[in-house]
Amino acid sequence: MTGSGGDAPLLADIAELLEHPDYQDHPLHAALAELYRRHLEQEMRVERLVAIADGFQRTAQEDLHATRHELQRQLRRQRKITHIADRYQALLGERNEALLGESHHDALTGLANRRLMHEYLEQLLAAKQRHHRPFTVAMIDIDHFKRINDQHGHAVGDQALVLLTEALQDALRTNDLCGRWGGEEFLVILPETTLEQAEPLMSRLCQCMRQLDIHYQGIHLNLTASMGVAEHRTRESIEQTLQRADKALLQAKREGRDRWLAAS
Repeated sequence: MTGSGGDAPLLADIAELLEHPDYQDHPLHAALAELYRRHLEQEMRVERLVAIADGFQRTAQEDLHATRHELQRQLRRQRKITHIADRYQALLGERNEALLGESHHDALTGLANRRLMHEYLEQLLAAKQRHHRPFTVAMIDIDHFKRINDQHGHAVGDQALVLLTEALQDALRTNDLCGRWGGEEFLVILPETTLEQAEPLMSRLCQCMRQLDIHYQGIHLNLTASMGVAEHRTRESIEQTLQRADKALLQAKREGRDRWLAAS
């Protein structure tokens, strides 16, 4: 070993002097040889340390590369999980909205169901108690609907309900709410409306029913409806108002159907 860098020529000269026979007995030969040996050992230790450091650096770089690769893999996995979670949340939200819609609307007609109608009536009752805003309800029942189902089948009856729904919604005002109360019975809620104000609307609804022509699978039907109308009274419960409207509806049927009557 002769060293490296700028010391290499000097070390080569020292090695040559130590090997020359003329200097074997020189008083400084032993000291110089020891210094040379120690230098070589030191140089070997340095080279070993450099080799170890190089190996450590390579290992560290390999570990860093592996760590980066694993981190990128984890990030891709996390992004995928996040995307799946976001999509799941979106689907869950859509499902919740669908369930909420199903819980508040009639499946056949798309109208409000009893639950939603009751909630709306509670809101109107609270508004009346606070601000003295009137509201009126109308019970509507299709005349002789059972006869339609018996003679033509439930598919025709369902189609009649759907067409009746469309006619009711077209005839009502923007803030009015129409719902399917059950079977062939409907409930119309008229906010901020007195019984007197509801009269022309009831007459229009009756006329609308009379003009409704239903054509379905070669079957032609004409419909009429009976209606009972009641304005909510102070200190009256919602159920009491609905009962008065229902009694007026029954009386309209007794008097010949195809008409509306105001509750007493």
